[in-house]
Amino acid sequence: MAAEPNPKRAVAFFDGQNLYRRAKAVFGHPAVRYPNYDVFQLAQTICGSQGWNLDQVKFYTGVPDAVVDPVGRRFWDNKLAAMRRNPQVKVYSRSLRYQNETITVPDCPACGTAQSDISRYRAREKGIDVRLALDVVSLALDKAYDVALLFSQDQDLSEVADEIRTIARRQARWIKIASAFPDRPGLLGNVGINRTDWLPFDQATYAACIDPTDYR
Repeated sequence: MAAEPNPKRAVAFFDGQNLYRRAKAVFGHPAVRYPNYDVFQLAQTICGSQGWNLDQVKFYTGVPDAVVDPVGRRFWDNKLAAMRRNPQVKVYSRSLRYQNETITVPDCPACGTAQSDISRYRAREKGIDVRLALDVVSLALDKAYDVALLFSQDQDLSEVADEIRTIARRQARWIKIASAFPDRPGLLGNVGINRTDWLPFDQATYAACIDPTDYR
């Protein structure tokens, strides 16, 4: 087996929307409309708990259209600009794609409304997970890290974990891939990415890494 490096260089990869949605669901913050975590501070906290040296953070997110969601677009323009001022943070963003969909609103006798169909836009991210996966593999090939720390619970990334192990064998070196995710006591079925080391963190850890700035 390849020798385990000491100290270990870590690169943190954030699936921004995945972490945001999971934190809202797990910690019960339904009123939080936009990601409120400080990516660099959260990455440093998790790496520090493991004795890893954080080398850089890579953040990936979709951003809304300025016409469809002007407040959301302003938030992301400002937040990403602030993140880019940290030379250790690299940002990758893509515009959200929108689909028109029809939903049925049921009868509401108390409200005096009958069943009706309404149209609405549904926003979807495209290409974010692919870009993240490509960067994890590319930086491993470049020997840029010893630890890939993924802030995501997207099980599609389990295939990346297999690829990293193949790269480690070919390069005859030690590489770890881990997934960090929000968790709370008694929550069943909440897991990290398959075939990675799981690093659940609690609400107190998350709360200590909240960015207080309102970027709207």
